[in-house]
Order: sequence, then C-alpha cells, then structure tokens
Amino acid sequence: MTGVVTAVSSNGAYSFTKPNRDSIRVLAGLGVEGDVHAGVTVKHRSRMAQDPTQPNLRQVHLIHEELFTEVGADGFEVAPGELGENITTRGLDLLGLPVGTLLHIGDSAVLEVTGLRNPCRQIDRFQDGLLKQVVGRDEHGNVVRKAGIMSVVKEGGVVRPGDTIDVRLPEGPHRPLDRV
Repeated sequence: MTGVVTAVSSNGAYSFTKPNRDSIRVLAGLGVEGDVHAGVTVKHRSRMAQDPTQPNLRQVHLIHEELFTEVGADGFEVAPGELGENITTRGLDLLGLPVGTLLHIGDSAVLEVTGLRNPCRQIDRFQDGLLKQVVGRDEHGNVVRKAGIMSVVKEGGVVRPGDTIDVRLPEGPHRPLDRV
C-alpha cells in the first residue's frame, strides 16, 4: 500500500492554519522541526491545560487530500495546511489505518500512527459549518472523525511534496484508530 505526499506545512506560532513549505524536517521523538506542536510532551493548548506532562502523541498531523474534494462538493474550499496539518497525502485511506502503522516517507522518515485528530470548534471559525463536514455519525450512531490522523516520529528525515509513502501495517490483531 503506497501513497504520495502532496504538500507539507509547518508553523512556529500557534495558529489554526500552517503555511506550505518546500520541505519539512521531522525529528525522531519530537515532530516537525520548528513547528509549535513539536516536543516530547503534549503541545496542544487544551491538553497542556489538563496535564502538560502527557506524552505527545500528536507530533505530526496528516490529512488526506481527498477530504478537500469531499467537502468541496458541499461548497467548502480547503487547501493543504489550512486545517493545521503538517503532511497532506493522496492515495491512502489514512482513517482506515490501525494504531501502530508505520509510514515510511521519502528517503528516511518513519512515522508511527497513534490515532485520529479530534476536530474542534476552530474548524467552524475557519469556515462556518465545516466542522459538521469533518465529524459526524455513521449509520450505527458512532462518531466518525475525518480531520486526519496523528503520529509520532520514529526516524527523522526530510519530507517533501512528491515523496512516496510506504505503509507497513503492524502485526495483528489490528486496533482501530481512536481520538488522541
């Protein structure tokens, strides 16, 4: 199973969106070099308020480009980096990957999938009504989160648009993604 990186983004300041870059460097155990969410312990503001010593399971945020097409059909215009992701992908069912999946990106970067991004109200501040597009319920009433996945950096490296993503599933049984 392979996909491709279509955009990379980072921001050294707390901001909902992240500007696109020519490349980003991911650092083992930390996240995206220079990004406000990089670190061993949690950097998400609301989680820091709860317990700043929590491990950072949200070092690198990935979103599938196909989501932008999906919400575009309902009149929303979203471009890479605008939902705060670091890596935008194409050709992978990110949301269907199990916990512990390894994503080998480019020449040397390896990310381990930790869980789903939990969409928040900031998405509606970005575009009113968009939150309902990226979080909803399935036919059984279960919450469905579509705003991407979170990961930690196992091996560092440079990530660029056009890089191939090689997916390595963990040994079974597979555990489905939950919010982190």
